Parts: sequence; structure tokens; C-alpha cells
Amino acid sequence: MNQKTLKLILLAISITAALSIVGCGKGGAKSGSKINGAGATFPAPVYTTWADQYNQIKGVQVNYNAIGSGGGVQQIKAKTVDFGASDAPLTADELKEADLMQFPMIMGGVVPVVNIAGIKPGQLQLTAQVISDIYLGKIKKWNDPAIAKANPGLTLPATNITVVARADGSGTSWIFTNYLDKVSKEWHSKVGFGKTVNWPAAGTTRGKGNDGVAAFVKRIDGAIGYVEYAYALQGKMSHVKLQNKSGKFVEPSVETFQGAAAGADWKNAPGFYVVLTDQPGEKSWPITGASYIIVQKKMTDEKVAKAILEFFDWSYRHGRDMAKELDYVPMPENVIKLVTEKWKTELTINGKPAWK
Repeated sequence: MNQKTLKLILLAISITAALSIVGCGKGGAKSGSKINGAGATFPAPVYTTWADQYNQIKGVQVNYNAIGSGGGVQQIKAKTVDFGASDAPLTADELKEADLMQFPMIMGGVVPVVNIAGIKPGQLQLTAQVISDIYLGKIKKWNDPAIAKANPGLTLPATNITVVARADGSGTSWIFTNYLDKVSKEWHSKVGFGKTVNWPAAGTTRGKGNDGVAAFVKRIDGAIGYVEYAYALQGKMSHVKLQNKSGKFVEPSVETFQGAAAGADWKNAPGFYVVLTDQPGEKSWPITGASYIIVQKKMTDEKVAKAILEFFDWSYRHGRDMAKELDYVPMPENVIKLVTEKWKTELTINGKPAWK
């Protein structure tokens, strides 16, 4: 990864998070157009990288405020931004009620990260039951027998576990708690899943954004948190291996994210509502998710509407290698075709089709 890419990722992780993106399509939005978006921090590194490349060849400015999925959904519903971004997909009923369309833009993994003296990245293995019990507050020390059983031969300290979670309405939390909800009956009955939940572990520390969670984990001895994979890599954090539905301990990687997404039925999913957590397959990462863009179905500003769709069309078709370099999974070509066909039938500008 070159220094230019690293610099761009650091800009995303700092989450002052206004991205300057420039672009237009031939015969479409003109140089000087501006569009505004807000939402998920999960895809911020890849959006930043796309922004840099797009900036070099086009002329439309896009300001993206990475405030979390909850804020992105609120702002697109309130029509205070031109597009929202969320890692927690809206249901078909929610989309219909607000007259919105969503489409998947990128896929990636949510990764548990730890700060335990002497533990290197990928060295600690956790089962679904163990990570659920940690976040339920039932397992309180790193040398707990349940953790030791999953890590034969690994010396674990008697350090207290500090649980770190998101403070803001977060799609990353939605993906993570959706996984816990599937793998733990106790979590399902006591907590559930959502962009915000009542974290049950006593003394849970809360950070804002992926960068906030990462900062607390790096600072607190014995901490565990969950972040999007690019944040774990860039921060040189100790990620864990997770036992997946097939019983295999796997590393987070593009390959295992793709393994989770392999069986996704996007074609028959109303509103492209697809959840990729706890999927079968020996090479499946159990906390995989898609990140979505949300737009108004009935748009009135032709210049802005064209700029939005042309940027995301460019990102789909020219941002694949950049996404892979940052350990995201690009959307498959058949899904891109499904999405752009939906643009033709569902999105309008003053009553006329927004995309041709």
C-alpha cells in the first residue's frame, strides 16, 4: 500500500470526515456541481480512496460527513443531505414509508480487536459463545477457562476485560449485534440487535465512530472492541480469529468476506435487504456486512441527481481494485447490473427517469 493511500486512510479515520470528491459523467453533471452525503464510518477509508482518484479526473464536489449510520439515515429522511450511507439496511417497508431507495455499495468485515500484553494479531481465537459471553459481561478475565479452552498453548494473563462499544447510532454495531443475536440465545432474549443497544456488560466503554472504538482499545490494557477491518489494519491492532458456523477458526480477509457473501440472493431481496452475518462455509467470516447508499426516489435537482448517480456508477466500475487493496469486497457485476436497472425504474428527476 503506497504512502498516498495510507495518507487518505488516515484522513478517513480522523473523521473530521468531510471528503472532497470531484466527478461527473460525459454529458451529465457538470464540473462545479456539489452534492452532500452523510452516514456510515465503516466505508470511509474506501470512499476516501475513491475520492482521491475521482478528484483527479472529474469536476463535481461531494462532501461526505462520516457521522455513523444512524445519523445518515436521519439526514436522508429529513432531506438535509443528497444521499445517506448506512451499514444497517432499511427494510422494504421503511423505504416505502420514506419514499427512499437503497443499494449496496461495498462489502467488508467487522473485526473484534484486543489489547492484551503479548498477544499478536490473529493469535487469539474466540468462539461465538465466548465473544457473546464477553459482551454479556459473563466472562470478565482473559484467562477465563472458556477462553483458555479455545486457545491451547497460549499464555493468557489474568487481566480484567474492558468491553468497548460504539456510543453513536452505528451500522457497525448493527452488524456486530446482529451476529451476536444469531449465535447466542441469551443475547437474543436480553439484548437483541440494532444501531444502538443497551450494552449489558458492566463498565462498557463507549467510543464514537470506528476510530473512537479503536482509540479506546489501543489505550486500555485488556480491552476488546469491534471495528471495520481497514481500521484494524491501519491501526496495527490485534484482531482475533473467530470460529465460524462451520466450526473453523478463520482470519478476517477479502477471501473470507467473499466466502460469507457467496450465497447472497440480491435479486430476490426486497430493497436489496441482505444480511451476511453467520453465513455457512468453511471460509466464511462470520461478521460480514454490506454498506448501503440511500437516496430520495423522487429527485428535483437534475444537476445534483446526475452527479450522485454518476459518482457511484464510476465507483462501481472503476473502484474495484482500490476496494480490494483496502480489504473490502467489491459488489459483483451481476449485482451492479441489478442496481443500475433499479435506478432506471425507481429513481426520477421531476417525473422523468433519473438514469439511462
